[in-house]
Amino acid sequence: METREKGKERKKSTYNNKQDSQNPKKKEEKQKKSSRCPYSRKCGGCQLIDVPYEKQLKEKEKTLKKLLGEFGKIEPIMGMENPDHYRNKVHAVFGIDGRKRPVAGVYEAKSHRVVDVEHCFLENEKATEIIRTIKSLLRSFKIKTYDEDSGYGLLRHVLIRTGKETGQIMVVLVLASPILPSKNNFVKALRKEHPEITTVVLNVNDRATSMVLGEKEQVIYGKGYIEDILCGKRFKISPKSFYQVNPIQTEKLYGTALEFADLTGKETVLDAYCGTGTIGIIAADNAKRVIGVELNKDAVKDAVTNAKINGVKNIEFYHKDAGQFMIQLAEQQENIDVVLMDPPRAGSDEAFLNSVVRLRPNKVVYVSCNPETLARDLKYLTKNGYQVKRMRGCDMFCHTEHCECIVALERK
Repeated sequence: METREKGKERKKSTYNNKQDSQNPKKKEEKQKKSSRCPYSRKCGGCQLIDVPYEKQLKEKEKTLKKLLGEFGKIEPIMGMENPDHYRNKVHAVFGIDGRKRPVAGVYEAKSHRVVDVEHCFLENEKATEIIRTIKSLLRSFKIKTYDEDSGYGLLRHVLIRTGKETGQIMVVLVLASPILPSKNNFVKALRKEHPEITTVVLNVNDRATSMVLGEKEQVIYGKGYIEDILCGKRFKISPKSFYQVNPIQTEKLYGTALEFADLTGKETVLDAYCGTGTIGIIAADNAKRVIGVELNKDAVKDAVTNAKINGVKNIEFYHKDAGQFMIQLAEQQENIDVVLMDPPRAGSDEAFLNSVVRLRPNKVVYVSCNPETLARDLKYLTKNGYQVKRMRGCDMFCHTEHCECIVALERK
């Protein structure tokens, strides 16, 4: 009798398991419980959050070897001691849920539905706390969050940038129109909870666009920018400035790039895609002369300011297309010893790579955030007079599938 009852229980249990596997809601609930992050399935921002960190590094090293192994040996990947909460730039989308309550977080993967995120393993913890406070203040200040479908509402996004070494914090409130009701009282209430905030900026984005920041800005508290220290140099960070999101790994990344460049103090260095001048300013201590070139006008202004802040006088910046600028230098028979290049994820186009070949620097140090486009670009450079001397990965984006890589090339 007892055996028969146990048999029935087993059948019932098997039946229930089958039902669970066929029920998407129950399946999703089980996945949520098993994941370290309750938002990971919807958000998609930390694809590897449930993979042990050592295994993540091994997998990334394996990918680099697969894509770049034909060019030479890959040195051990540089990982983090603590791979959580590394992002110093945190962006939250604000919206409303089905019950018309404010939500703040990220867009669900492949959609414009906002996932309400209370805690994130990638983001700076203080920044996440500030976003939660802003969300809690909305009701008492009668601030409506923006609804993309109707175009109604005021608060669209919040961007928070933090200085790891300085502790300075910038809060950028992105609004659909230029007027924030009781803005001074709002800042007071926010700073009462978070006195560490050093500046608050209103940014107006009144267009139907996927871009976060609009053109108009108004500083309502503090200087309108923060500063941070990287590799011993001080950098100004404004709302639109490009600044690497993982400062701990950036020091390793730039340190390795300059180790690969092996500067003696006699070289003329060209920093292509120089952005706000970070790596060029850091390199200037060990170079005779540094030239930075960048297509983004605002970034060039920040680069000039950053050079002045650090008292660096052997560097100059140009607002030009890097490829065309290098062709001009080649035509003028300008001698460039080292080219530092850190292109976007799409890599460099053939016109740019051709301009590098025409300029004929002795060394090229390529910092890449996409090993696939790096492999393509290395094929071009190695077919046109260069050979790979060293390669090393750097895990800038822990818990994600992305991986940076630094490559040193020399002219044959």
